[in-house]
Amino acid sequence: MSLPEVDVCIIGSGAGGAPMALELGRAGFKVVVLEKGPHYQPKDFIHDEILNSRRNFFMPVPWEEPHLVRQGAKGRYEKTSAAWTANCVGGGTVHMSGFFYRLKPVDFRLRSTLGAVPGSTVADWPISYEELAPFYDKAEAELGVSGESVPHPFAEPRSGPYPLPPLDVHPVAKEIDKACGAMGWHSLPTARGIISKPYRGRAPCSYCALCGSYGCETGAKSGTNASLIPAAVATGNVDLRPGCMARTVEVDKQGRARGVVYLDADGVTREQPAKVIVVSCTAVESARLLLNSTSSRFPKGLANGNGLVGRNLTFSSFGESHATFRLSKQSAARPWLKDPSPFVNRSLQDFYLMPDAQFGFRKGGTLGFMWAHPNPIHAAVGLAGKGEKALFGKALKDKMREYRDSRILQFEVYAEFLPTAGTYVSVEDSVKDRYGIPVAAITVDRHPMDLAATRFLVERGEEVLLRLDPDDVRRGTTTGETSILQHGTCRFGDDAATSVLDRDCRAHEVPNLYVVDGSFMPTGGSVPSTLTISANSFRVADHLVRKLKG
Repeated sequence: MSLPEVDVCIIGSGAGGAPMALELGRAGFKVVVLEKGPHYQPKDFIHDEILNSRRNFFMPVPWEEPHLVRQGAKGRYEKTSAAWTANCVGGGTVHMSGFFYRLKPVDFRLRSTLGAVPGSTVADWPISYEELAPFYDKAEAELGVSGESVPHPFAEPRSGPYPLPPLDVHPVAKEIDKACGAMGWHSLPTARGIISKPYRGRAPCSYCALCGSYGCETGAKSGTNASLIPAAVATGNVDLRPGCMARTVEVDKQGRARGVVYLDADGVTREQPAKVIVVSCTAVESARLLLNSTSSRFPKGLANGNGLVGRNLTFSSFGESHATFRLSKQSAARPWLKDPSPFVNRSLQDFYLMPDAQFGFRKGGTLGFMWAHPNPIHAAVGLAGKGEKALFGKALKDKMREYRDSRILQFEVYAEFLPTAGTYVSVEDSVKDRYGIPVAAITVDRHPMDLAATRFLVERGEEVLLRLDPDDVRRGTTTGETSILQHGTCRFGDDAATSVLDRDCRAHEVPNLYVVDGSFMPTGGSVPSTLTISANSFRVADHLVRKLKG
């Protein structure tokens, strides 16, 4: 059933979709936002690990809506929930930890900086940091970001301070500052998408320690569900429709996007016509949607005449280590160990770009320090282990008693995930989700420089931990990837032969189709990309408002 035409139909309400909805609504345009998941309210965000982390509150289960993942083109696909962010109003910004970094100027010209990297499809961005900087300012103000800007070797230019002062931190932050300073490194405060004071009708952080993996019951976390979406709906021009799964984007005889065919909350197939279609479902799911949107005009998928939709997928390289402090041994000498403050909020970016390749790479990344997440079931599963070395009975109880007597400080690595021709998204017609739609199939082929960089950064982080004199330092991984951070499947660029979108994130082949999630990013940078996605969406919205008014 076809519905009345609107000015703009946006698919997705997260970091990319919400800024578009807000700016278009403010400008007086009629907007429909289709969101696959439910619209959770603050009362729904309870501190239940089973509900939030072990059921499908945020992520669909793989037997209903799988992603297929394989290692290399000769690998075997496995069904998984990896590379889902969140299916709800606000998307992944609802359960994010809210680490809000900007990219650096070098991230916009990585191909020029590194030169040709054998085995990588690395490319420069068609815009500069300077062009995006005003929209970083806007995103930080609209979302609500707390932080403190300090000088360091890779400090990005800023026009002013953060909108809100930094959150209170645990005393261990000063210990990290001392340890880094003793090595000549520059520990810096981590900006957070969490408000430290009352802001635009929202209550400040209550310091509950459950940011990542949970929704915020006070609205202090700056997910788009708490910040941008309410403001967009308040314009009176934005119709938010949760529980609506987009199947295809349809085109007319001229090859322009005509509307979105979707299943509504009752399972009824509808079509929403619009003058402009904006796709923002995550890099993996947006590629899936476009590849499934076939027609006589676009037999390989919408906007895919050059075969690049789904290609050049990147995640974020991941590594971690943990330092354990036994309270019974150390609290007398270090009384700060008993301080319950949840936030460390310290980062290290001295190795963001190396001067040469003597360690096997040049583009490094960021270390973010934090206390280990307090989820008890997750901790118990990790302590038990698996296989022949798994613990049970008294041995497991002893390990759990040790854990209860410990504070665990950890760091996570965010490092460059170089794009390769072998890492991409396709669709698998033989496997369909519960809606009957072919699912996304992800092939991963890591570049060896990624692994060299991550290992190097983990080793540097461990040097910091060891200077704090813990009882134990345990390495997690140096070969991981964070699949929630997704980029590149619809690259933007000035050359229509080598990119899917133009510099305004409009499809080269479809003049009224835009993509504003992480798909547009030729490279992912060495920081979480949520803030960059929102900033770019504000930039594209500014362009689109002027274009529609003109």
